[in-house]
Amino acid sequence: MTTKRERLAAAIAGEVVDRPPVALWRHFPVDDQQPVTLAEATVSFQEDFDFDFVKVSPSSSYCLRDWGVGDEWRGSAEGTRDYTTHVIHGAEDWLRLRVLPVGEGSLGNQLSCLSILARHFGDGVPYIQTVFSPLSQMKNLAGGEALMEHLHQEPRPVETGLKTIAATSIAFIEEARRRGISGVFFAVQHATYRLLDRDAFRRFGETFDRQVLEAAQGLWLNVLHLHGSALMFDVAVTYPVSVVNWHDREAPPSLEQGKRSVAGAVCGGLRRWETMVLGTPESVVGEARQAIRSVNGRGFILGTGCVVPIVAPRANLKAARAAVERE
Repeated sequence: MTTKRERLAAAIAGEVVDRPPVALWRHFPVDDQQPVTLAEATVSFQEDFDFDFVKVSPSSSYCLRDWGVGDEWRGSAEGTRDYTTHVIHGAEDWLRLRVLPVGEGSLGNQLSCLSILARHFGDGVPYIQTVFSPLSQMKNLAGGEALMEHLHQEPRPVETGLKTIAATSIAFIEEARRRGISGVFFAVQHATYRLLDRDAFRRFGETFDRQVLEAAQGLWLNVLHLHGSALMFDVAVTYPVSVVNWHDREAPPSLEQGKRSVAGAVCGGLRRWETMVLGTPESVVGEARQAIRSVNGRGFILGTGCVVPIVAPRANLKAARAAVERE
């Protein structure tokens, strides 16, 4: 195998690989507010560690600012921004959302970032764009508690809002495809029994998730990220994706258990805080190699269950990259 794409494709197919693929990703606070600086930070990170694919990680508000949300950088160790202004207050506000013109504003800036990455990476490094599920976007438009109230009390306006958000996401993916992305990193935050029951998730989550993912079909590296615990894993793993990523070291199922029900590859194996932040290079390598053994090195990409905190030591990131090399 001479290319990253060949290695990843073999892992997705469950075939023997020269070594397991590895990919870590992080936020780039402040840099993520402009397309050029986000592209430069993303390229620099990849040049430092030579991962098998790049997840492009704008702030979560990139897809929402054109609807009017406000957010600030306040020093989170995960590199995320805090929302300061929501635009949805009453359930009737969902009816006022309009499909965004994706070539303008914040969405247009993110497309510009992808164009820069296309010129830099070409066909040599696969790169995938983060896309948040419609429900995940709703949470940040309204605030988590308000969204739950609307879902239970006035579901019809919520469904109208979901249609608008899904239509905007679909249009964005169609434009991102023209910038050479290999897939999307589809972040789902509500496929958990801590927030919804199965019927509610199917109605408000899965229905619109599948509409958005349909726009990404034909791309070869679509990654599903399941956020949180008490996951509806059996529902989510039927999504049409190539790779499934979740907090496997923090919540069931384990990597080995999850692999049994995933048609493509699983991505995980490393704890973000205990190992990548507070561990040593030796503990990173040990945990990585245990994860590789647990799935017999097949259908597997080494990574973390979510973003690597920005305070993770460089030596630990280097250790994760080195851990997949043949001993």
